[in-house]
Amino acid sequence: MSREIDYGNLMHSAMRGLIRTVLQDVSENGLPGNHHFFITFDTDHPDVELADWLSDRYPGEMTVVMQHWFDNLVVDEDGFAVTLNFGDSPEPLYIPYDAIRTFVDPSVEFGLRFESAEDEGDTPTTLPDSEAPFESEPPAPASEKKDADVVSLDSFRK
Repeated sequence: MSREIDYGNLMHSAMRGLIRTVLQDVSENGLPGNHHFFITFDTDHPDVELADWLSDRYPGEMTVVMQHWFDNLVVDEDGFAVTLNFGDSPEPLYIPYDAIRTFVDPSVEFGLRFESAEDEGDTPTTLPDSEAPFESEPPAPASEKKDADVVSLDSFRK
């Protein structure tokens, strides 16, 4: 029998471990600087816990923001629990890591997307610059980028 290395699942595991490590640090030390997270997850995942009105309002997928106000962040091996504010109504959520579809920290232009088997391939990817969310202006396509301008510093010298 031949055996193959399942790189797709290994990548999923590694990237979910990265998310777990980041969230554990935030639970212990708070969010540093301007860091904040946009987390999109599958609301139909069997282990997701959220209020019925939220699952009714966001069938299939939901994006939450962890930035100015969140409470009770508890991180475990399989997922994390957090209380978020929805229109002045605090709501507890539990999100398993394998329900996460995207994890983005726009303050440092970092993002991960987990593609399901129905999507192309079965591997997580970093979001390319052209798809990085929350930018006011997308970067120019590679074909339109020009070489760097060379500026002489002689005119600035005294």
